[in-house]
Amino acid sequence: MISFDNTEVAFKSKSNKDLNRAYWLFKMVGSPTFVKFGKCATNAAFSIHLPIQGIVKKTIFKQFCGGESIKECNSTIDNLSKYNIGTILDYSVEGKTTESDFDATVKEIIATVEKSKSNEKIPFAVFKVTGIARFDILEKANMGIDKLSVKDRQHYDKMVSRVDSICKAAFTADTSVFIDAEETWIQETIDTVAFEMMKKYNQKTPIVYNTLQMYRHDRLNFLQRMIEESKSLGLIYGVKLVRGAYMEKERARAKDKGYPSPIQPNKKATDTDFDKALEILVENFEHVAICAGTHNEESSLKLVELIDEKGLDKTSKRIYFAQLLGMSDHISYNLSNAEYNVGKYVPYGPVKEVMPYLLRRADENTSVAGQTSRELALILKEKARRKI
Repeated sequence: MISFDNTEVAFKSKSNKDLNRAYWLFKMVGSPTFVKFGKCATNAAFSIHLPIQGIVKKTIFKQFCGGESIKECNSTIDNLSKYNIGTILDYSVEGKTTESDFDATVKEIIATVEKSKSNEKIPFAVFKVTGIARFDILEKANMGIDKLSVKDRQHYDKMVSRVDSICKAAFTADTSVFIDAEETWIQETIDTVAFEMMKKYNQKTPIVYNTLQMYRHDRLNFLQRMIEESKSLGLIYGVKLVRGAYMEKERARAKDKGYPSPIQPNKKATDTDFDKALEILVENFEHVAICAGTHNEESSLKLVELIDEKGLDKTSKRIYFAQLLGMSDHISYNLSNAEYNVGKYVPYGPVKEVMPYLLRRADENTSVAGQTSRELALILKEKARRKI
C-alpha cells in the first residue's frame, strides 16, 4: 500500500533550506488577505519597474518554476530524474497577441519537444492553444467554423497549422504532447483540432493528448463518445484528466449571459466524475493513454487500485500521474517510489512573463479547501522528523 503520509520519501529531494522556504511560502499563500495584497503589490512594483525580480526569483519562482529558459531548467530536470520523476516542460509565458509572438511561442514549444527527444527524463511536452492563436478567433470558431469570415478563416487555418507543426515535431521525436484545456467558449474549437491531430498522429502510439476538465458536467459523456469514435477509427485516444482551472470565471460568465452553468453543482460531483472517468479509461485501456493530472490523494489511490484490479502494467508509458512542481510532493514522490510513472509540470520563462501563472498558483492554494493546510502539515511533520 502507498502512504502519502510518508514525508521522508515525499521530501527526500529537499534540503533543510528548501523545506523552510516551502514552509514560509505556504504559510503566506494560506492567507487570502496576504495573497490579495501580494498580487496588487507585485503587479504595481513591476509596472513602475521596481527591482523586485531577484526577490521573486529566489522565493515563489524558485518554488514553482524550473528557470527562465530551457537551459536553466536542466538542474530541476536532473534532480527530478534522480527520483524517477519525469519533467513536463511548460513554457508559461502568457498574454501575447501578435502573430510574431505566436510564431515565437511555437518555436519555443518545439524546442521543448526537441529537448525531450530520446530523453526519458522528459516524457511530455505541453502547450495552450491560446498561446499560439488569438482568443477571439477561437471563440468565433467555437460557434461554427463555417461561419468565419474569409479573414478569420485565414487566422483559424494558421492556428491549425501551428498546432500541426508542434504535433508533427512530437511525432518525429517520438514523444507525446498535451494540449491544455481552456474556457468552455473556446474549448469545442480546441477539442476539434486536438482530435484531428490524433487522427493524424495517434494511429500506433499516443502522441497527442487532449485535456478534459472534470468540473464540467458534460465531460464524462464527451469522454465516452470520443473513446467510441477512436475505437471505430483505430486510434489511441490520449487524455489528460484534470479537475479544472476556470470555475469561477465560468460561473460568472454563465450568470452574466443567462445560460446554464457548465460547471458541476459541487466539488463532490467533480470528484465523482473524475473517478468515473478513470474507471472508463482503465476499462478501455487497449484504446487509450491516460495521464491523471491531480493533486487529490483519493483519486490518485483510485487509479492505483484500478491498475491493480485490472492487472495492468503500472510501468506502462500509457499510464502517468502528474502534479505541478512545488506542490503535492507527497503524492509525486511516493508514487514514484512505488514505481508508478510520474511527471512534474515544470513551468519556465522570464520572471515577469510568468507572473500570471505564479499568481494563479497563489490563488489556487488559497481557494482549494485543505490544499495549503495539507502541504503545511506534511512540511511540519518532516521538519519535526529532521529536528529542524
